[in-house]
Amino acid sequence: MKKLIECVPNVSEGLNKNIITQLAQAIESVPGSQLLDVDPGQDTNRTVFTFVGDEDAVLESAFLLIKKAAELIDMRKHQGKHPRMGATDVCPFIPLENATMQDCIAIAKKLATRVGNELQIPVYLYEEAATLSARKSLSHIRQGEYEALGQKLLDPCWIPDAGPAQFGEWQQKTGATVIGARPFLIAYNVNLNTQDKKLAQDIALNIRESGRAKKNSQGQFVYDEQGQKVITPGTLKTVKATGWVIEEYQRAQISMNLTNIDVVSIEQAFVECEKQAQTLGLRVTGSEIVGLIPLQAMLNAGQFFLKRMGKVGFFSKEELIHTAILSLGLDDISKFEPEKKIIELKIQAKNKLTDLSVRHFCNQIASPSPAPGGGSVAALAGALSASLCVMMAHLSAQKKITELQPQLEFLGQQAQQIKETCLAIVTEDTKAFNALMQAIKLPKHTAEEKKIYEQALLAAQNQVIEVPYSLMKQAAQLLSLIEPLIEFGYLAALSDIGVALHMAATCMEGAYLNVCINIKETPHLFAPEQQQRATELIQQKNNLCTKLSKLIEQRLK
Repeated sequence: MKKLIECVPNVSEGLNKNIITQLAQAIESVPGSQLLDVDPGQDTNRTVFTFVGDEDAVLESAFLLIKKAAELIDMRKHQGKHPRMGATDVCPFIPLENATMQDCIAIAKKLATRVGNELQIPVYLYEEAATLSARKSLSHIRQGEYEALGQKLLDPCWIPDAGPAQFGEWQQKTGATVIGARPFLIAYNVNLNTQDKKLAQDIALNIRESGRAKKNSQGQFVYDEQGQKVITPGTLKTVKATGWVIEEYQRAQISMNLTNIDVVSIEQAFVECEKQAQTLGLRVTGSEIVGLIPLQAMLNAGQFFLKRMGKVGFFSKEELIHTAILSLGLDDISKFEPEKKIIELKIQAKNKLTDLSVRHFCNQIASPSPAPGGGSVAALAGALSASLCVMMAHLSAQKKITELQPQLEFLGQQAQQIKETCLAIVTEDTKAFNALMQAIKLPKHTAEEKKIYEQALLAAQNQVIEVPYSLMKQAAQLLSLIEPLIEFGYLAALSDIGVALHMAATCMEGAYLNVCINIKETPHLFAPEQQQRATELIQQKNNLCTKLSKLIEQRLK
């Protein structure tokens, strides 16, 4: 599945609307990049852009933004309250759906090399992409700001990770850029049944990583041998917190920044606040997310609370989100709308085929347009097969003995993942076909146009083959899950897993036909290799389906 990356560059211009518009256009000029937010600040003379896309798209958009900022912004004339050292001051990458921190580190390093070589801008790598421990902190890299950059570049300890270690006329104009990779930061507030700010602040001091200054029994601060206050660290690492009262809500809140949700998740922060509140005779009434939250963070929270209830953990995305909303009390102050607050749902296309009713989907298939067509129907067959596998795992888990529970839970979780992938392919198959049609229609008059056409056509040809082939692989995984479900699944649901078997076979066969027709219609260098790997999968399917059909017959007898 495609990886989704977030990029949040901060640019040293917050006043000139024309420049800000041109920078936004640079981001949006790349297909696959989606600009979510532009936040200019007048006092800081700084603008924060937020955009998302796949690995190639975010890398290209970030490069074009940095290039345009270097052309339009002159750091020799820049003034603002926020610390800064370059036209594009900082450019972090954050992993979202299907992406890892290693993916973001790789993108950061590729971008740094390209910016340094092609744009001749000094670049420092920070946070998870840092090459030296001393450069992990952005504030440490930025000490002295732009005004100290010329001297810093002369220091052997501050040779840039990429780009020239010099402060010529061009570098005086552009300054330096800091590029890196970091976790998603969540702004999260927990609501209390009080309007006492001191009580909220007391909890904040107990939980935040920086903790509180220690006092003796007389209420006096305790100092160490160096004369520094002794600090008692808080219970939650990587968490920043304070307490305040929101008059609009008529209650106090513990306001937190969860700076690394891999270390402290939203559900861990919530539970700790509940625990601390209880010791003070308070009750947590709910919580709120300020801004956006990654989908995976919500899914993890839902899974956590379901397990705490003793539920078997292979539920749908929608069930997990609903459980997280209820358990965290996210509707306490205002209605929590997943499609507006969860970043991946916010950016999804509104016209997804899987959002249609069954009747409307069938009408779309029945229309005279060639897409959606057989590829989308095959993907839906795979999703239906996977759904039946999840059902069988649920029913079997309720009926079977304890030692089978881990295996059934694993099978259910795997089937849920395949279901989500197949549902995504329902739309992806149509998008791939439409992209091919668009590529074919590109102008071919000049040499440059022919080059763009050939590149777009090759990419589109590969995609219309890779999408159905990826569906074949999902069907193959399904068949491997179906076998143990037939062997020891709940006997009364054996007919359901039989239907799942035939739907998985239909998915595989339909996807195979799409691979074959697309190879025939879009021949290129790798066609024989692509045909061979698809044929091998279909042969494996034929053998396994024969075996599994006989196994169902034996169990029915």
